[in-house]
Amino acid sequence: MENRKLIKIATAGSVDDGKSTLIGRLLYDTGSLTSDKLEAIERNSKQRGYDYLDFSLATDGLVAEREQGITIDVAHIYFNTDKTNFIVADTPGHVEYTRNMVTGASTSQVAIILIDARKGVIEQTYRHFFISNLLRLSHVVVAVNKMDLVDYDEEVYLKIKSDFEELVAKSDFTTDQITFIPISALKGENVSQKSDLMNWYIGNTLLDHLEVLEPADLQESSAARFPVQFVIRPKTEAYHDFRGFAGKVYGGNLKKGDSITVLPSLTTSKIKAIHFFEKEVEEAAIGSSITITLEDEVNVSRGDTIVKNSDLPKSEKSISATICQVNAKPLKVGDKYTLQHGVNRVLAKVESIQGRIHTDFSGEEASDQLKLNDIGQVTFKLSKAIHFDSYKQNKSTGSFILIDEGSYDTVSVGFIN
Repeated sequence: MENRKLIKIATAGSVDDGKSTLIGRLLYDTGSLTSDKLEAIERNSKQRGYDYLDFSLATDGLVAEREQGITIDVAHIYFNTDKTNFIVADTPGHVEYTRNMVTGASTSQVAIILIDARKGVIEQTYRHFFISNLLRLSHVVVAVNKMDLVDYDEEVYLKIKSDFEELVAKSDFTTDQITFIPISALKGENVSQKSDLMNWYIGNTLLDHLEVLEPADLQESSAARFPVQFVIRPKTEAYHDFRGFAGKVYGGNLKKGDSITVLPSLTTSKIKAIHFFEKEVEEAAIGSSITITLEDEVNVSRGDTIVKNSDLPKSEKSISATICQVNAKPLKVGDKYTLQHGVNRVLAKVESIQGRIHTDFSGEEASDQLKLNDIGQVTFKLSKAIHFDSYKQNKSTGSFILIDEGSYDTVSVGFIN
């Protein structure tokens, strides 16, 4: 059977932009709703006096969400077509839940940003796009929703498209990374079926567009990084002397025979073999979960990183990073935390806060602390050097979390500059 593609999506939208309705519509159109779930939606829609199916009920899982008609928590929703498996992180759109969007979008490749056709580009749109830019998502779909409420007017769509393109010009995105699609999630227009009411739009439907995206094109391409997650020693008669290192390949490919360096020990060797499930392969592609063996008996432990000799990362005891504060306790100069980088932990002290960043791309302002949901530039002094790349170069080695030493709560997520 042909392997299906896997596309990871984060959705973002302001209050009542129809995000949950859109996801429910995608579930319905792809036959991903169970019969009992569909019956519950039909029953609840009738109880509320609706003459249509309220698809938002398919995703709003918390009682508070259903009662208020809003999204609060991050939910991961699965659906598929004949060719593609999709995982959707349904993230909340409210300012006070910025941290939820950051965590939900952190593992995604694509963002769908919904805009209410009646309201156009608003403050929350700026924030959603800023976070997509901060997290280096590979592609953004701008879904101009509720076109039915503006009589499917092309001029309304073009005005929103023009306003958003001004925002794109301020970001790191290129124009070919942004796709605009006018839709009505409630009516199903341009979601999975082409709309006869918007025949002025000549592009793909939303689902068709998501289907043509290729995971290989959405992968970051940089220096290869292989964080060791597990050391395999079977100690069986068949594999008495086997010593392999299991993990996932990030950034670039690894090949049999590559000269490598083990960090942080800086010991060197060559890749002897690459095991993928029950077979040996000559090369491991980005995103592959593999086990490798080395030609030399070198000391490699969980938490070490294997890199090519020609692509060594930086190694420093001081780092500058963009921080998103995810805890109610403010981050201040002089505060001490445990910084977790991959599986490694070091002590970190906040050396300086350069400023709090405005999420409308208008710059930053001076601040002596970062409060919950604030995003800012911060410099840290570390107890020992870590090996890292900038987040722009490699997401896996360019990100970290800060942990409170007393409560063990996660207080911040960081993206190394």
